[in-house]
Amino acid sequence: MKFNLAHIFATMGPMSKLVALVLVMMAIASVAVVVERVLALSRIARETARFAGEAKPLLEEWDTERLVVVAERYPLSALARLVVGAVGRFRRACDDDGGGVAPVELARREIGRRRETLSAELRRGLGVLASVGSVAPFVGLLGTVVGIIGAFQSIGSTGSGGLGAVSAGIAEALIVTAFGLVVAIPAVLCFNYLTSRINAVELSLERSAGELIDEMENEHGRSSRDRIQKAA
Repeated sequence: MKFNLAHIFATMGPMSKLVALVLVMMAIASVAVVVERVLALSRIARETARFAGEAKPLLEEWDTERLVVVAERYPLSALARLVVGAVGRFRRACDDDGGGVAPVELARREIGRRRETLSAELRRGLGVLASVGSVAPFVGLLGTVVGIIGAFQSIGSTGSGGLGAVSAGIAEALIVTAFGLVVAIPAVLCFNYLTSRINAVELSLERSAGELIDEMENEHGRSSRDRIQKAA
């Protein structure tokens, strides 16, 4: 029998065709997620690099007003969104002298909340890849089992046996398992690749957040000393 996918699909039973179509939809969903995440992570990396270049001198001068304005120009940058939330919360807390919680602590809590939100956004769609990578082989196996059952039912209905009577049906059934593996293996590889890139982004955010908190503590300490000196 020649290896002709069109012929094999045409001779499949209805259940096997349904399984194959499910695998096709899984493959399309995986490709869509991978393309969207790769493009999104590339845009995030570009905007973050531009924002970091503009924000560094402002952070050294502790010009928080301009820092927030610059950060708002980069809505796709995870770092910029983190800075907007943390610095904005810090400035509001410094203006409200009657608060019982230190401004730095409030900024640290805001950073924690922002990081959780950003992490969820960065990992959007990875659940699809994980599901496809784990389920697709079993879906293919289901198609194979259904195809083999159909082959043996054909033997029972015709009354003829032997390898020649079932080889075509078994080959058609095994194609579905192979298709399931073809869908699952790239999904797992892409999931691991995207996870490693997202972990790198999260690690960079954690490091940047720590540096920002250090600057806030230094600035808050200097401001407190200045107020004490003026009062004395």
